This record gives sequence, C-alpha cells and structure tokens, in this order.
Amino acid sequence: MPKMKTNSSAKKTFKVTASGKLKRFSAFKSHILTKKSKKRKRHLNQPSYVHPNDEKRMKRLLGLR
Repeated sequence: MPKMKTNSSAKKTFKVTASGKLKRFSAFKSHILTKKSKKRKRHLNQPSYVHPNDEKRMKRLLGLR
C-alpha cells in the first residue's frame, strides 16, 4: 500500500496545537477591505479552532489519523 500524501493546501492552512486541536485563521481578510469596519477586520485577525464536527476530516487531509 502506498504512503498517504498530505494535502498541500491543508498543511498551509491548519496548525496542530499541543492538545491536538486544529487552529485556523478566518477567511475574508485578503481584499475588499474598505467596506469592512475596523472592528470586523480586527476580529478576522484572531485565530479560531476547527469545529469538532469537521476535525476528523481535516486531520485525515493532514495525514494525522
């Protein structure tokens, strides 16, 4: 059986924390920023975690299962 390949976009998008959770950054922060409020842009800078329902799928993309 061949080795499982890591998904390239997933390895650039997610970081694994020490507790095993997946950290991600918010979308919608790259362009068309003039119409977004300062507060909205500031909150988009904060990292968040992958929802537990999606975590199994994302870990499979990273080859962690």
